[in-house]
Amino acid sequence: MEFNRDARIDTSQIDDARGRGGGGGGGFGFPGGGGGRMPIPLPGGAGGSMGCLGVVGLIIFLIMQFFMSGSGGGGGGASFPQDNGSGVPVNNFSAGDTGVDIESCNSDPNALDRDDCRLALIINSVNAFWKQYLPEATPQQIQYRTAVTQLFSEGTVTGCGQATSAVGPFYCPNDEKIYIDMSFFDTQLQQLGAENTTFVQAYVVAHEYGHHLQNILGVLQQGQQMDQSGPNSGAVRVELMADCLAGVWTHHATGTTDESGVKIINSITDEDIQSGLNAASSIGDDHIQEQTQGQVNPESFTHGTSQQRYNWFKKGIDSGELGQCDTFSGGI
Repeated sequence: MEFNRDARIDTSQIDDARGRGGGGGGGFGFPGGGGGRMPIPLPGGAGGSMGCLGVVGLIIFLIMQFFMSGSGGGGGGASFPQDNGSGVPVNNFSAGDTGVDIESCNSDPNALDRDDCRLALIINSVNAFWKQYLPEATPQQIQYRTAVTQLFSEGTVTGCGQATSAVGPFYCPNDEKIYIDMSFFDTQLQQLGAENTTFVQAYVVAHEYGHHLQNILGVLQQGQQMDQSGPNSGAVRVELMADCLAGVWTHHATGTTDESGVKIINSITDEDIQSGLNAASSIGDDHIQEQTQGQVNPESFTHGTSQQRYNWFKKGIDSGELGQCDTFSGGI
């Protein structure tokens, strides 16, 4: 995946909270065990607000429990999160916290050698694409609202509650922000068998922005009214649609430009695409459950199988059309 060095990095779309702290108690109210059932929480709060939505989401918590129990729990080392008593694991990872603020990307001659600056350009591209495409693709000419991504380390406070790195990247519809601890890419994601390539990072970002698009379109509210776990649940349909929407952006990514009309992404190779498809497969419910529990329980699915995630991401890539991402009208 090659970026255009002449493209301006719009850091106004990034809230750089790395090193700012913000971990601690509270959290999203994770279920307290029970067969590995980890549905996305969808509290019916004011205005029908929903919980966080992520590319891997709360399944990461189950994985962390698995690795902790396998290591005998509690004994030395901060390689995996520890529970702080709130039900939310505390993550001590520091990867991605470079000590350099995102604002420096536009003055750093080596900006494209930095993960955070490349991630910023991906965010710029995704926002630019949906801002132009959404009104053209909807009969009502629905306008896109640019969403900000917060980069954080260890923990942060969000409109959906407090979160730690163990949750994985997620979207909070209450404040319309995406939250990413960049340590996820070279820790939890690789533990699931995915490569940490720039395009895999792009897939994760585009998936989260897919949830933002769903929020604008009212799809999240539709999913909230359905079952929140199971192979045909609303939660699974929401996640698979977000995979497809990530593919739609991928299809058009090399045509996106900054505010001055300068191309942002020069090229995405077949190898890039394959790494993204492999990543989608590695975070299927069945693969994660097999890896962590040794058995698969479809009734606890919240994100879809490996094959479904692969198929819907690829469908978006191949078609490049919003209309091809309807996971609610038929079978998935």
